[in-house]
Amino acid sequence: MRFDQVWNGRNCDKNPTEWFPASVPGNIQYDYSVFHQFEDLNYSDNYKQFLPLEDDHWEYQAVLSYNKEEGERVFFVSGGIDYKYDVIINGEKIYSYEGMFRGFELDLTDNLNGKEDLLTVHIYPHPKSTGGRPNTRDEVDQSCKPPLSYGWDFNPRLLNSGMWEEAYIETRGVSYIGDVEVLAKLSEDLKLGTVTFDFTCELPCETAIYDMDGNPVYRGTDRRVTLEDPNLWWCNGQGVPYLYRWEIKNEKESKSGNLGFRTLRLVRNKRPRLNTFPKGRYDAPITVELNGRRIFAKGTNWVAPALFWGHLDEEIYEEHVRLAYEAHMNMFRMHAGSGRPKRFFYDMCDRYGILLWQEFPLACNNYRATPHYLGVLESEATAMITDFRHHPCLALWCGGNELFNDWSGMDDQSHALRLLNKLCYELDYERPFLYTSPLIGMAHGGYTFYADHQGGETLQSFQKANNTAYPEFGIPSVTNAKLLRKVIPAEEIVFPIPYSKSWIAHHGFDAWGRERWLCQDTLAHYFPKATTLEELVEQSEWLQAEGYRGLFEEMRRQWPYCSMALNWCFNEPWTTVGNNTLLAFPSHKKPSYYTVKSALRPTLFSAKIGKFVWIAGETFEAELWLLNDAPAAAEGKVRATLTLGDETVELLEWSAKTEANDNKQGPTVRFKLPKVDGVDRLTLNLIAENGLENQYVYQYRPTKKVVDLRANNGVE
Repeated sequence: MRFDQVWNGRNCDKNPTEWFPASVPGNIQYDYSVFHQFEDLNYSDNYKQFLPLEDDHWEYQAVLSYNKEEGERVFFVSGGIDYKYDVIINGEKIYSYEGMFRGFELDLTDNLNGKEDLLTVHIYPHPKSTGGRPNTRDEVDQSCKPPLSYGWDFNPRLLNSGMWEEAYIETRGVSYIGDVEVLAKLSEDLKLGTVTFDFTCELPCETAIYDMDGNPVYRGTDRRVTLEDPNLWWCNGQGVPYLYRWEIKNEKESKSGNLGFRTLRLVRNKRPRLNTFPKGRYDAPITVELNGRRIFAKGTNWVAPALFWGHLDEEIYEEHVRLAYEAHMNMFRMHAGSGRPKRFFYDMCDRYGILLWQEFPLACNNYRATPHYLGVLESEATAMITDFRHHPCLALWCGGNELFNDWSGMDDQSHALRLLNKLCYELDYERPFLYTSPLIGMAHGGYTFYADHQGGETLQSFQKANNTAYPEFGIPSVTNAKLLRKVIPAEEIVFPIPYSKSWIAHHGFDAWGRERWLCQDTLAHYFPKATTLEELVEQSEWLQAEGYRGLFEEMRRQWPYCSMALNWCFNEPWTTVGNNTLLAFPSHKKPSYYTVKSALRPTLFSAKIGKFVWIAGETFEAELWLLNDAPAAAEGKVRATLTLGDETVELLEWSAKTEANDNKQGPTVRFKLPKVDGVDRLTLNLIAENGLENQYVYQYRPTKKVVDLRANNGVE
């Protein structure tokens, strides 16, 4: 039986005699801040309140409370503690570990006296490597802590620790069912599903499998069960993410969970055969083949949804996963910077049909192969693999983010990556493994709507690109004014936006170059100078919304050679003033969320438009397509019209058909734009039935605008 405990915490260095209530699961620095009434973390640069706590020792304590029957033993069970810690019972250290992803079960029985037994968890200061720049994420290159907590271009530096996963006392007798792992395997011909039950128990146990309606498909005592013609698990948009329920039970106890049958491979992207002798590597295989069907992987990058992730509950995760599902996404890239979410997140992705590209916690660093680091990495990676390999949603393992580049300096021979490849092969050999992202053929970026080094507008550069996958790309927007006023002091909301502490702290400046992520230089390229916060927000939201729509649809048009589009990023851990996200913290949907949701519909009419700004006298052009990544053929009829001011012009009609998971290129509409004063936008309407319609709102100018991008101002 499980018994939750009442925990207290203390800072062993600053206030060693002062105890405060501690939440489990949670983060002890957060509990300390609540007790000491820290200022609102999200406001201004208040995150700096936590910087003096980085090198402190912390402790949790609980006087144990439980009921124990004759013959039962008493265990301390933890899903993981962040990061380096000792477990002490009645003054005796019984366990030490470094890492946060490995759970443990400690038999306390022989250490108990039955009278005010005191359980203590002592947590050491955060690891900080001395091999790089101090107070940057260079300090994490010998650690498996999530790198983003050391600072990123969307995340402030805020190092937390503590009992971030569940921790409790459990009494166990002979009926206890332990060491449970239930694995499902599907034959290559998709005809036979095999379920393996692995568990320990002193009593005889029954095993059972139930379908989604609760009907038993197997009951007995076998630990290996074969089902004929099982229902398959599919990702969102390709079919039902079918889950069977398994159960193990005896006369007193039971345990249950879900399983799904599917096969998944990464295969090489289809492209015309080249008549040249291969002189090096070909593009890395990245097309997802699910149950024998090649699919377009469309989705986003996931980051931690809060700075103190120990306090996150299922409701927060559920909301985010549901929003991705409703936006027709079928994949999350679990970015290495964020480590991994809590365990129940993976159950949610099983249910919603969201594939996971799971990275290990190596990001943008050279993780040197010291014996100590490799030992910690091996233990932590082993725990991640064995904890999650049973999930049908888990598509692939990846060594980490942007490791093969000049600033990281790792390669195929780096011992940390060779170790991860070895572990994935030994423990989960059928699941694909990538060393890092990107690999040859793939691309990260761009991350702005306009950039000279990309050749102008991102819309244009992506139409010229020829990549197999886009695991990261982004367009920023300014967060909505109501949220901004909650985090930026009123005296700092002036125009132009000042280079001041609050705007800097919330990643308006210096996040990635001086002007990121407010991007006032880009806004000045397209718009008159904003004079209100609402105007600034509206300008940036327009660019992000139409930019993301255009990019996602363009990547889909490049199928089958391009087979993946995952924007950077979906969510954020606190309120940034500017970011590439679709959701502003905690889960406010930006206008871009809705345009991405539209662009990711399984079937839709689409327009390839060569640029965002159109000027009177130019010939507007748009190439029409019918996009279809659904598992069934599609057809429809579209009527294209152009609206400019109060006038709407009929352009053409087109009927089209596509096969399953295929696109159809259509005609190009052309229309010479007249001069219309007082109008700043044109709208291309693709009018169709059955949810295939679409609409594009681009900028129109009666005269040409001359812009100096080096100045934060546009001049007519």
